[in-house]
Amino acid sequence: MRTVIFDLDGTLADTSGDLIAAANACFQRAGRGAPLDPVADAATAFLGGRAMLQLGYERLDGAADDAEVAAHYPYLLDYYGAHIDRHTTLYPGVAEAVARLRGAGYAVGICTNKPEALAEVLLSRLGVRDLFASLIGADTLPVRKPDPAPYIAAVERAGGSVARSLLVGDTATDRTTARAAGVPCVLVGFGPAADIVAGLTPEGLIGHYDELFDLAERLIPREAAE
Repeated sequence: MRTVIFDLDGTLADTSGDLIAAANACFQRAGRGAPLDPVADAATAFLGGRAMLQLGYERLDGAADDAEVAAHYPYLLDYYGAHIDRHTTLYPGVAEAVARLRGAGYAVGICTNKPEALAEVLLSRLGVRDLFASLIGADTLPVRKPDPAPYIAAVERAGGSVARSLLVGDTATDRTTARAAGVPCVLVGFGPAADIVAGLTPEGLIGHYDELFDLAERLIPREAAE
């Protein structure tokens, strides 16, 4: 079975507003204001909670303190979990693109560096959890992307084979993961990192989800290699 595995943040959904709000809540709790901007810092949001906290401390103090980042991270997760879908929306065409893949016999799944429980909640709130046959999060396995193991697990749990799969993502982490797994990578060109994704030399680049099906048909072989 041909398989398409998706990243979540910045790929399926624009989660940046809620992620930035959670990071700023940490700084506000410490009396440091709100150093992160939900628009200008959206690309950093998709790199994860620690990256946002590091950026905030760099702006406030000139450098990030690893101990402070680690201390605030649990609160960031708690705050984010409680406000996970205030601003988050699916990108246009996501549900239709996934439904088309499924209708053509593809397996589809998710491999994200968001904690699995948070990913489950968000996808359910967005009404699309049932579209995906697998979900591997940052803490599902002992390792996370760009290690290829989570991607491989997402493919296998969806019922597919790595040799006939591809990864859809939005960052260098996704590009590196695909390369490590030996599979094609399609990057989205409509997120906050749109100006740099082409330079990551993916096998495919989409400006809208209605372009994904034809790319999958081209990049994934119909029959397994002998």
